[in-house]
Amino acid sequence: MSNQSIGLSDPLYQYLLANSVREPEILAKLRAETAQHPLVNMQISPEQGQLMGLLVQLISAKKCLEVGVFTGYSSLSVALNLPDDGQIIACDVSDEFTSIARKYWQEAGVANKISLYIAPALETLDRLILNGESGTFDFAFIDADKNNYGAYYDRCFQLVRQGGLILVDNVLWYGRVADPAMENDKRTQAIKQINQQIYCDHRVQISLIPIGDGLTIARKK
Repeated sequence: MSNQSIGLSDPLYQYLLANSVREPEILAKLRAETAQHPLVNMQISPEQGQLMGLLVQLISAKKCLEVGVFTGYSSLSVALNLPDDGQIIACDVSDEFTSIARKYWQEAGVANKISLYIAPALETLDRLILNGESGTFDFAFIDADKNNYGAYYDRCFQLVRQGGLILVDNVLWYGRVADPAMENDKRTQAIKQINQQIYCDHRVQISLIPIGDGLTIARKK
């Protein structure tokens, strides 16, 4: 839930963008449209999208999960880096937000790679498990309602193959996870709980990196 990496001065952040981000025109166009949205901070940052695309290529991913779509920047970042027969199962509850995503997926020529399910994500994930798809996904990205993060992680762990990646967004939560004044905030507590859940999960190798609003990368052993 941050459209740029937190904790950096503006000059340093602009330097980061100018010297590391190679944003395709279609992603820049989507980001510009989303910048006019009142919930623009729900979009991931361009440097995070680029990292996700790189990770997808590094593990030769073909089958991916996305929990939380918004206007589609993260799914488009991934889809552009998938092979022609790659697939993303995308979960969201908003037709309004994802109508923007659909437009850009189509314009980018990757709509055939993305299957969007408008329903509570846990229903979609549980259906995938019931359909025998456990252990068949290469990559999962979680960026949705924070109170369900733990449940999303459990399902994604089951669905991702050995050696696959689970990425969890907003794990620094604008620094609120380290702010005693936020001790009674439910979403902050949910983020702290998922951070502890993943830290204590020795079935995965982990790295929490301060990109965007904090991103945890977990590799299933």
